[in-house]
Amino acid sequence: MGVSLDVDVKSWAGIAVSRCVRELSIYFHFYKEPGLLLPSILYTCKSLVTLKLEGYKILVDVPPTVCLPSLKTLRLRWVKYLKEDSLGLLLSHCPVLEDLSIERCHNDNVRALVVIVSSLQRLSLIIDSGCSSDAYMIVTPSLKYFKVVDPRDSLSYLIEHMPELEEADINVKQNIEKLLVSITSVKRLSLQVGFRINKETVYRNGIVFNRLENLKLCICNDDWSKLLVQLLKDSPNLRVLNLLVDDYPSIYGEYEPVRWKNNKSSVPKCLLNSLETFEFAG
Repeated sequence: MGVSLDVDVKSWAGIAVSRCVRELSIYFHFYKEPGLLLPSILYTCKSLVTLKLEGYKILVDVPPTVCLPSLKTLRLRWVKYLKEDSLGLLLSHCPVLEDLSIERCHNDNVRALVVIVSSLQRLSLIIDSGCSSDAYMIVTPSLKYFKVVDPRDSLSYLIEHMPELEEADINVKQNIEKLLVSITSVKRLSLQVGFRINKETVYRNGIVFNRLENLKLCICNDDWSKLLVQLLKDSPNLRVLNLLVDDYPSIYGEYEPVRWKNNKSSVPKCLLNSLETFEFAG
């Protein structure tokens, strides 16, 4: 009689941890197998620096004794969490974590995505459209790179300001204002917004990107020009502007372009003083 695959993986992981492993990657995509619960010793490994878990059958069950004092890189892709607070419990016991990537699948048992890590420098969140969670809470004061891809509607954000942010890649459908408020220190911004804008301004006045030098904007709805004009006015030191047309045809034919008044005072400051490069791809 053969040994089940999940038992083998547990055994291998346990042996690796007992030998003070520094990097561990587990990819488990065997759909006919039962859920894979990793050994609890994994979550108390003092030597582990990099941990990568991928697969719909991996169940993240974080014990109360969790402590990963050396972990700097964590990748969680398409895993499921045994309890709603498993992810938050795990992150709260990684005191030197610098690089976090979460790619979520539907029904992964997380209602509110909470990331509170003071040491974090890179954060990537890719959310499946079928995910059930409806809220974010992100507190990452040391963050330098931030990426979020989320095609869902009606989300609630609580994201604290990221004063050290160098680069952001944002692809969302809703609540763009709350995201922009948190990333005003960014230097390089890639932005794709999929929702319709039914008012004159895309976000409230007073949101200014004084450090923004490089802007890449994806043209993907009829109201893209409103967003562009507002970003230009609020980015006085912009040096590089890149406009990228989305691949979907026949969705821009009815938009009404925003027109500036025929006087110098209405032209964004960056177009007069700082812009050096304009690129258009489509």
